[in-house]
Parts: sequence; structure tokens; C-alpha cells
Amino acid sequence: MTSAQLYDELNFVNHSREKRLYYANLVISTPTLIPKLLDILFMVDDKVSCRAAWVLEFVGGEDLEALIPFLDRFTEDMGKVHLDSAVRPVAKVCEYLIKAYYDKTPNRIQTELSPTHRERIIEVCFDYMINDQKIAPKAYAMHTLFMLGKDYDWIHPELAMILERDFQLQSAGYKARARHILKKIKS
Repeated sequence: MTSAQLYDELNFVNHSREKRLYYANLVISTPTLIPKLLDILFMVDDKVSCRAAWVLEFVGGEDLEALIPFLDRFTEDMGKVHLDSAVRPVAKVCEYLIKAYYDKTPNRIQTELSPTHRERIIEVCFDYMINDQKIAPKAYAMHTLFMLGKDYDWIHPELAMILERDFQLQSAGYKARARHILKKIKS
């Protein structure tokens, strides 16, 4: 399948779990589609990039290790994504990567996710926290940053400061997640 054909196919992706899973499995079964999916995802001003992000999130949820050869590309360009419905899945993929990195069960993400990759994830997650993002990317980012704070001792104080500063201005969902993270940081 060419990039143009994949682009056309992504027009059939909608919010339904069934469609996103169908296309994620298509991509997983044909790994040569992953760089094409990333090309479309990083067409950041195109609405179809959001559909590519939805599929990428499901690829990460189904077979995270399929993304290993593309970690450089993903982490280099993820900060360019700005459409709300594409930012949320990108933040979720970051959370998947960091959860796998800190998982007690040995996996390939632990050896392949380099310090550079983690630093890029930290940067984009802090961007999500301080910029005008919706609750979901912020929630994924705060959890991701909390986990990374195990190895980067400066993260927890910075994260706590942001959470406390923004607490009163945010939604009930943000407050619930922030309370949970703050409690973990302080314990």
C-alpha cells in the first residue's frame, strides 16, 4: 500500500473502536505501513493526521514493540502535533512507552527507549502541562512525568508546582488526577 492509498484509507477511520482497531491491525500486520502512518501523522495541519494518530494509538496499545524502529522519528516530531484530536493519542503513546519502560516484566522498550527518547518525552509532556491543552493530554502527561520522576529527580518538584499552580483553574477531571499524582509525589 502506498502512502497515498493509506491516506485515502484513513478517511474511513472514525472514533469507533472497531475502525481504529481494524486499521491498527492492518498496520501491525504490514510494518512497512508504520513510516507511512507517521508521515501522515506529521502532516500536522491536515485533519487526516488526527486519524493517523488514532490508529497509531491503537498500534501502541496492541503491539507497542512494533514502534521500536520508529522511536527516533516519533519522538523527534511528536512536539509538532497540535490539533487537539491528534495530541491526545500522541500523549497516550508517550504514556504507553513510559509504562512499558518502567514495567516489572522485562521487555524490549526497556532496552530500546534511549535517554534521548525519554528526554524528548519529558519535554513534550511538560509542554502539554503548561500549554492550553485539553484534560486528556494533560492527564496522560502528568502520569508519564510522574513515572519519569523516578529517574529524573527534578521532575517531581516541577510537576508538583505546575499541578498546584493550575489546580483551581482546571476541570474536575484534572483536579482528580492532579490530587492522585500529588499524593503519590508527597508520599
